[in-house]
Amino acid sequence: QVQLVESGGGLVQTGGSLRLSCVVSGSIYTINDMGWYRQAPGKPRELVAALIRGGVTRYADSVKGRFTISRDNAKNTVYLEMNNLKPEDTAVYYCTARSRGPGSAWDYWGQGTQVTVSS
Repeated sequence: QVQLVESGGGLVQTGGSLRLSCVVSGSIYTINDMGWYRQAPGKPRELVAALIRGGVTRYADSVKGRFTISRDNAKNTVYLEMNNLKPEDTAVYYCTARSRGPGSAWDYWGQGTQVTVSS
């Protein structure tokens, strides 16, 4: 069993920065890929960033050049560094993980953390 706990959300002004953290516990040896989704009211869920097999990164076009996904294995933590935030980045951000590689479902989810960007 895997547990994911996000933190680091908050209220920031346009152009500001936040770093989200996701602490992974439980059967962490079963995890292959990590990712961050976001969900805004009235909008479809969007995969913002993914860390594939602990090395290759992927980003949504809407956040390329502004967001960075990384990990610290010693702390069992995955980060999402968000820079130059825009009002359209406002959403609940979810940490997610999967036990298999690309093409498989995301198996585990955190509870979400709210990010609000004021104009």
